[in-house]
Amino acid sequence: MLYHLHYLLLDWFSGFNVFRYITFRSAYALVTALVISFFMGPWVIRRLRRMQLGERIRAELPDSHQAKAGTPTMGGLLILASILIPTLLWADLTNRYVQLVIAVTVGTGLLGFTDDYLKVVKKQSKGLVGRYKLVGQVGLGLALGLFLYFQPLDPQGGGVTMELPFFKGMLLNLGLFYIPVVVLVLTGTSNAVNLTDGLDGLAIGVVSIIFVAFTGLVYVSGHRVFSEYLNIVYLPGAGELTVYCAAVVGASLGFLWFNTHPAEIIMGDTGSLALGGALGTVAILIKKELLLVILGGVLVMEAASVILQVWSFKRRGKRIFKMAPLHHHFELQGWAESKVVVRFWILAVLLVMVGLSTLKLR
Repeated sequence: MLYHLHYLLLDWFSGFNVFRYITFRSAYALVTALVISFFMGPWVIRRLRRMQLGERIRAELPDSHQAKAGTPTMGGLLILASILIPTLLWADLTNRYVQLVIAVTVGTGLLGFTDDYLKVVKKQSKGLVGRYKLVGQVGLGLALGLFLYFQPLDPQGGGVTMELPFFKGMLLNLGLFYIPVVVLVLTGTSNAVNLTDGLDGLAIGVVSIIFVAFTGLVYVSGHRVFSEYLNIVYLPGAGELTVYCAAVVGASLGFLWFNTHPAEIIMGDTGSLALGGALGTVAILIKKELLLVILGGVLVMEAASVILQVWSFKRRGKRIFKMAPLHHHFELQGWAESKVVVRFWILAVLLVMVGLSTLKLR
């Protein structure tokens, strides 16, 4: 909005020219997201408590989690507001990259909200049935994949291709197989963040670390000089995603203020599915799907621990971990919740550094 208004205000004051610069708008999108979180957070928490929309703790979780029963949930609404409002204020809303990531964020957020609503308001313990949730995720992924297949954002840049880490300037042309890959990335990432959201501050901290990396990646992907220097595919217009990613970082840090142990609010599926969907979409749009596996290694490990646990129990009748996802395994080994969270954050930073280093290890 402000980006478009600056053209009208330039004749009045030349200083409004700064609104042209992605770096300026990204910085203020981050600050705006933080301010919205700080000011809206206490009000949202009070409102959720008044409505008695508290978290219900499963009996099989470690005993330390039972004290969290009743903590206000559906905090993803605060995250969504803190992402979308700054993006609408500071981004170029005619940019198709921005339009697509907003659409998927809202879509996955609505899917998560439906699940939270059924669990917390309607008191249906299972919420949205798993297969229906999966159908919704696959449907969103299919819609995005079909759109990008038939209306590629950058046909000259490769269209339905995926960049390969460790290989200089190499793009893998997936053809029609590109569509199921988009579905897999979007569904897998949204579920991975959802599974990681089990301890105070864990998921939001890990996601914010990964999005810091993607803030830089989308900027250099949309910058001709930087993309050529790093030997990554140049995507005109992708740089505008920097504003969106910066807003996500600001919203995540603002939410972490209230979500750190002991949490005053929990994001619920409204937040975890939306953040996962957003992360997967950004990776898809800048052709970094495989790099996401490294950058989001903590999310991959959390999801893989659940898959392996289920497979092992069904095939061998034995469990690999004391409990899945992986963070509960370490809790049952005696690690304090805050220790698990901080160590997973450290691991997330390490994996992000390894992932970013692949830009030069080619």
